[in-house]
Parts: sequence; C-alpha cells; structure tokens
Amino acid sequence: MSTSNKRNISLTGNIEFTGITLKEPKNFAAGIPAVKVAVQHTFKEMGALEALSTLSHMNQKEGFDCPGCAWPDPDKPSKLGEYCENGAKALAEEATYKKVDEAFFKKYSVEKISNWSDFKIGKSGRLTQPMILREGEIHYSPISWEDAYTLIAHELRALNSPDEGIFYTSGRSSNEAAFLYGLFIRAFGTNNMPDCSNMCHESSGVALSETLGIGKGSVKLEDFHKAEVVMVIGQNPGTNHPRMLSALEKCKNNGGKIITINPLAEAGLIRFKDPQSISGLTKGTSLTDIHLQVKINQDVALLKLIIKRLAKLATTDNTVFDLDFIKKHTQGYEVLLADLANFSEDELLEACGVSDEKITETVELLAKNNKVIICWAMGLTQHKNGVDNIKECVNLLLLKGSLGKPGAGTCPVRGHSNVQGDRTVGIMHHVSEELNTAIKNIFGFTPPDKEGLDTVHALEAMHQNKAKVFVALGGNFISAVADTVYAAEALQQCNLTVQISTKLNRSHLITGKTALILPTLGRSEKDSKNGKSQFLTVENSMGKVHRTKGLLTPKSEQLKSEPEIIAGIADAYFKGTHPVEWKRLGNDYDLIREKISQTIKGFKEVQKASEGAGYYLPNNVRELDFNKLPNKKAQFSICRLAQHRLRPNEFLLMTIRSHDQFNTTIYGLNDRYRGIKNERRVVFMNIADMNRFGYKKFDVVDLISNYENKERRAEKFLIIPYNIPKGNLAAYFPETNIIVPHNHFADKSNTPISKSIIVHLERNYNI
Repeated sequence: MSTSNKRNISLTGNIEFTGITLKEPKNFAAGIPAVKVAVQHTFKEMGALEALSTLSHMNQKEGFDCPGCAWPDPDKPSKLGEYCENGAKALAEEATYKKVDEAFFKKYSVEKISNWSDFKIGKSGRLTQPMILREGEIHYSPISWEDAYTLIAHELRALNSPDEGIFYTSGRSSNEAAFLYGLFIRAFGTNNMPDCSNMCHESSGVALSETLGIGKGSVKLEDFHKAEVVMVIGQNPGTNHPRMLSALEKCKNNGGKIITINPLAEAGLIRFKDPQSISGLTKGTSLTDIHLQVKINQDVALLKLIIKRLAKLATTDNTVFDLDFIKKHTQGYEVLLADLANFSEDELLEACGVSDEKITETVELLAKNNKVIICWAMGLTQHKNGVDNIKECVNLLLLKGSLGKPGAGTCPVRGHSNVQGDRTVGIMHHVSEELNTAIKNIFGFTPPDKEGLDTVHALEAMHQNKAKVFVALGGNFISAVADTVYAAEALQQCNLTVQISTKLNRSHLITGKTALILPTLGRSEKDSKNGKSQFLTVENSMGKVHRTKGLLTPKSEQLKSEPEIIAGIADAYFKGTHPVEWKRLGNDYDLIREKISQTIKGFKEVQKASEGAGYYLPNNVRELDFNKLPNKKAQFSICRLAQHRLRPNEFLLMTIRSHDQFNTTIYGLNDRYRGIKNERRVVFMNIADMNRFGYKKFDVVDLISNYENKERRAEKFLIIPYNIPKGNLAAYFPETNIIVPHNHFADKSNTPISKSIIVHLERNYNI
C-alpha cells in the first residue's frame, strides 16, 4: 500500500511471509536462552569486547541508562549486570557498527527503502550526518548543520501562526533536552506538543490526576518486596519490562502473592528464571498464583465483580475494607456501593469471561490482605473506556487502604526510559498556569495560554492542511500512531518534516514535501563539550531522577546532542532577539538543570543530587496529601462497563508486541515466548473460533475494520491457534496500526483504541 506527494512510497513495506516455524509457547521467561540471545545480538552488532565492556556500565550508577524501558534500577545494581535481554538488544541497535551515511542514501532511494520491512530498515545502522530530502527528489543528500537550522527557521517564520507548527517528543529524550525543547516551543508561541504519552499512558495520567491528584504511580521499587498481593493487569513484563520480573520474584520469596489479569497467559508471568543466579537458571520461580483470563477490555466488569463480592464480605467482617482510611482520606464510598447494586454478579461474570472459581479465589486472597500493588500498562489504557479502567483499579486500592504505606499503591509501568520525565519537565499540550508563571518570571517571556494539540488532533490538523511543519524529537511517529494511511496523508501535507534521530526508521521515508534528518548521540555515547564530558538526567517509572552518562566514542564526528540541536534551531529562529541564551543552554547542561530546578518543583540543581541512586520527586499520594482534589479527599469513581456491539462474524482484536521488539523497533522476527519463529504477520485465534468459521492453522486472512463505513485492511496474516478467549484476537503492531481508526479514542485522554478494535476476517487467496 502506498501514498504519495510525488514519491512512490510504501506505507507497510514488504508484506510477504518470511517462513514461519511454530513451537509450543514457553512456560518461563529469561534463563539461559535470554543470556544466549543477548550475547548474540550485542556481539554481532558491536563485537565481543566492546559489548561486554559496555553492558557492564548499563544501568549502573556511574554509567548510562538503558535506552529501553523505564523500570527503576535497584539502589545497589548487580555487578553481574543490571539489564535484560531486550536492554541488550536496544544497546546493540544503538551501538552497531553499521552506518547510514551519504553513500547509503546515494545507493538507495526513499522509494526503494520504503519497500523494505521495518526490521530491515531498522537494521540499516546509525545515522551519521544531517541529510535533506528536497521537494520532488527521492534521494536524501547531505546538508550542513547551519543550513539545516536556517531552513527550519525559515519554514517556521513562513507559517501564518505558530499553531501551524507541530512538535512531537519521544520518551527517549533526556530531562534536559525535553525541558529545552518545551521552552523553545513555548517561546515560538504554541503548545502543540503531542508526545508518545498521548498514545500510551495518557489514560493513566488523566485517571490518576482526577482520583489521586497526580498523574504518576505511587510505589517505589522496594514496595514490591513488601507487598502481600501484586496485581498485574493488561501488562506483559516478560517481554516489555523484563527487569520487573526480579521485583516480582522478590515479592514471591517474601511470601507475597501475584494475580495476573490478561487475555493471554504470558510466559514471563508463569515462571521466571533469573540469569543472575544458578537456581534461577535451572528451576526458576513460579510467579503467578492466580491467572484471571479476562476477555479483552472487560477489566471493569471483572473488577466490579471482585469489589461487589468483597463488599458482601465486608457487611460481616469490618477488616475486609480499611474503613478508617476510607473515612479519613476518601470521598464517594457510599455512592460507589450504591452503584454496585445496579449490576448482577451473573451479568458481570458473563461479561468478563472468568470462571466463578477463580473469582472466589481472588476475593478470598484480597479480603485477607491490605498491602496491595496494582500494576498495569497498555492493556488497560488503549480503549474507549481506558480512563475508567484505571479508575476502577484505584477504587479497589482505596477500599483496601492500599496507598501511602509500604508494599501498596499504584504502578503504571511506563514504556520508554524517560517518557515520564518528559512530561514532568513540561512536554504537554495542556496549559499549566503554574508553569507559565514560572517561565515568565525566570526566562522573561510570556508563554502561550491556548491549549495545544495532542497526537490525535495534531494528525487531524496536518491532514486538513492546518499545520505545515512537523518536528519530531526522537521516535518513529508514523509507525507509532493509529491509522497508517491517514497519518501518512497528514505528514505528506506538510511543507517540512524534521526527524531528530539515532537510527533510520519509516518516519524518514513518509515525509513532508521537504524532509530533514538530524542525527543525534545515543545514550551510550560520550557527550563532550569544550573538552568536558557531560551527563544528562532521566526520570524512571517511579519518579526517581538520576544521571546517565555515555562512554562509547560517537559513531560520527557530525553527531550532536539533542540539547545542542534544539539550541541550534532556537538560535537560528530568534537570531539573538530573545531573552533566552539558547546556545549557552545547549552547551551547558548544568545550567539547564539549574533552570529546571527553578521552574519545576522537586528538581535539584546541585550536580551531586543526581549521582548514585539519584533522588525522588515529590509525590502527594505517598504522603496521603489530597489537598488539590475536591474536599481534599481521594475520589472514588463510578465507572461504566465496556460496550462492544459485535456482529456474528466480528471479533475484538488487541495489538501486542512480539518478544523481539520494543515499541516500534523490531529486533528480530521471533516471538520466542509464544512459540513463533521467523514471522510477524500472524493473528492469534481461539481454536473454537477457528472451528466455527472453518479455519485451519496457517490459513491466510486479511484483518478488516469498518468504522463509519470506512474500511481499513491489513493484508496477509497467518492464523495461529492460541489460548485466547473466544471472540478475541491478537496481532502485532505496527503491522496492525493500519486498521486502528484515527477518530476513535479514549474519553478524556484521547488515547487510540489499539487494544480493542472491532474486526472481521476475509480469506486472502493471493499468496
């Protein structure tokens, strides 16, 4: 499938099959296979000596932060290595010897590259010099940094309004880069700052802010060691956050129990074999005590049923709910109980699809324990009712008094390594009067007070030609957003698109009329200014700020740091007519941190503050301070059941990751834990559904969604029989993003419905 602004560009790349081999799904995660795969990837891309030396510094106190997920490091990281298989893969991708340079782009046109798979594109190597794709041309060519800055400044000045500019941010950026980026965007005059949070945990931020007063989780890493019950909902840590398995293992070893709520029984939550221990490599630790195999997006029904049964027990046992906590710290308890009366247990049981016996077992466990942590990820957030999904989790924690004490609390598990930090330092499309006032007082200009565009509405603005310049600080925007055809049409309407990147991806191929690639340093690379080695900071998933400092020689002398690139753009745009000293900030990260500390509450300017384990930012939930909420109380919520009206031939499909990918980055073609080798174009299906429709293993089908009579089609998927609830399907993204409608998203948060898409199947005979 292709779209064009006079270029014949493929949106999906090669959709031919790659030779699938099918095995039984694994019943454990990590272990010797994980060590073997990590070694293979890093040795192949970096060489053995450099790989071993660099891995020993990843996630260490004086080393660099993993460019993958945001899971926190323990205060005393293991000397054997504090990284997982996917962290090693991420490093290998970043530190590869392969280079995408002038010769590469002379050899391959964007039309040619666009027909490659995302896997092949990503394996091309590191970007090494600024490149430009001029209007009407199909080959990138070199451009100097100064000419690139001048071109961006020219296009920004040509806009009729600052609101015609869109400035996207990926969660890989540092606090310093994100702060400087947000400062420039506001100085430019807009709040159009869509970011990757819009597509993942925005539902969490909205729900937690409205119920608890802060859009972040409340637990610390050590809380997992003290928890009596950990509920893991809509999350697959074995693939997406493997280091979390160590925390769950510690919980189990200390007598805690783990409840898993997920449509799939994922290997990482069945058994964990810790590569850092002999016993772990052999026997491992059984993790999940109770698996509730809920139907896709019926988590509210399941949680309501659990709460309803707990409430029944509480009528005769006043220890089931923490009544003192409820009275002192919450509002809406009686209304919540009254609302439960509107639902029958049979109705909720049928809706969620979990057995009555499993519900009873879960209720008995929760009734006896009050130190409860609830963890979740995209399985809860990417639905029409994503915000309600999170609020129902908060309801359960409030009833149990499981906040503000050791071993209890909320834990939205973030994806990219600094996605939470980006938001903390000001990357948001919403207007904060407090932040605007601080910026005015400290930097001497008045930021805009008009709400900007999130990802959904930024796409809409570009598609309608109401936005004409798109700048991305990291990420792979076209592969991350919903509705690939619509998104491509939107980007191709732009006069200029700019990608600040480390590696080649599909967003460098689906561009505006003119496109720039600005290559930046990776996390693992040295960042030196005036002979001085500098460090940056990031915020992990639990609100701790710590430093990251690369050690590898940069892959090219032409690479610049993100703060330096942002400062270069700002300086070219303002030409010295602005009160902010952009160039000085871009070269002095200590100065940026000083300004952050003056602008954002809780940040510390002192260099030593981020050394070692770093420091925690303020968190009102940990202090049970709900002063910002109505009546200064945490809020119970009335949540709706999910409504999916399916025709007899329709299914509910959720997009998932394979084990060989992180977000949109494809490391390989295997999904080891689910038994898939050498293929990504697969759809997981219940055997009863296969029999009902006459399908056999490896039958080829197209996945089709139809919203408002708009048909969207993802071609050529192999049917795989799998243990998934009847009526449900699962398939990998970004291959399935093409069928996610851009105009269907979560209430309040506008997060795309990527985990609950109504689809039907059609046989594809064109093979």
